Amino acid sequence: MSKVSNTDLKKLAAMEDKDIDMSDIAELDENFFRNAELRVPPKQSVTMRLDSDVLAWFKAQGQGYQTRINKLLRSYMDVQLHHVDHSERK
Repeated sequence: MSKVSNTDLKKLAAMEDKDIDMSDIAELDENFFRNAELRVPPKQSVTMRLDSDVLAWFKAQGQGYQTRINKLLRSYMDVQLHHVDHSERK
């Protein structure tokens, strides 16, 4: 994606749900959800070396710390994949 959006993001963020025109969006009915498939990427077991304080902090958050680490890495990956470099713009 290299095109800069003209969307007024502050105005959009300030809108309430009731103010959004969804008349051109089809309703998702029971048939849609009956046929929908959840696709979860497969997990792969890895050995990774982490700083001990980083690992301790995640573990201190309680059960599911590996899932939280995965979510954090996925978020970082998504940002990097969708990053638009504007440094060359004048």
